[in-house]
Amino acid sequence: MKKLFILISVIVLLAGCRKSEPVASVVNATEDNSQFVTLTDVVPDAILEIRYFGTYNFVGDRIDGYLEPTALLTRQAADSLKAVSDDVIKLGYRLKIYDAYRPQKAVDHFMRWGKDIADTRMKTYFYPDLDKKVLFPQEYICEKSGHTRGSTLDLTLFDMATEKELDMGGTFDWFGPESHPDFCGNPETQEFSGDNSKSPAGRSITQEQFKNRMILRQAMLRHGFKPFDTEWWHFTLKDEPFPDTYFTFPVKKIDK
Repeated sequence: MKKLFILISVIVLLAGCRKSEPVASVVNATEDNSQFVTLTDVVPDAILEIRYFGTYNFVGDRIDGYLEPTALLTRQAADSLKAVSDDVIKLGYRLKIYDAYRPQKAVDHFMRWGKDIADTRMKTYFYPDLDKKVLFPQEYICEKSGHTRGSTLDLTLFDMATEKELDMGGTFDWFGPESHPDFCGNPETQEFSGDNSKSPAGRSITQEQFKNRMILRQAMLRHGFKPFDTEWWHFTLKDEPFPDTYFTFPVKKIDK
């Protein structure tokens, strides 16, 4: 595909903010997908539930830029994820993918939604404890996301014995401290504390649910991914190949 390198002003994205990363005034953007693969071509055991292709997500609509219910990643991230998949299959699990590469059009859609304070259709499911007005100030919607760089993904574990998602004690894209990896425990030591004091509504997770989050976390860490401190489902390849490039091509199967 012909490369279309341009410089754009950054107004980039959403839940999964990079608090530790300064926001550059300009970044490289391109429609070139030549270094990407369709995730299931590399990880055929992965289950896809691409939330932003459907309407069960915090916006309540199909998100711009998602043309097919598939997942794309850089080659390097997909290869590392294959190692994770092989690892968890031995434990009786499969990977279930909610989102991977996310294009600029999706970023723009999230930003528009965040500014439309009246649209709270999905509040009950994803942010019942928050007023939508705080989503920008509290950085649930903000200016940068690794997803657009192609080596970040959102996922959970599927239990092959029960044929259900492993119980993580909370849904993907839940806006609140209950989604933090350190909620009710220490992810570094994997010790459960039961401390739910950060939950504004007194919500909690069980020791088993915390343990399940740690199974996913440890599998991802073993194979070169780094976690995110506010979302148990969110991981980025440590040595991502395009740390300064934001891609713009839509999500649809790559035939190679």
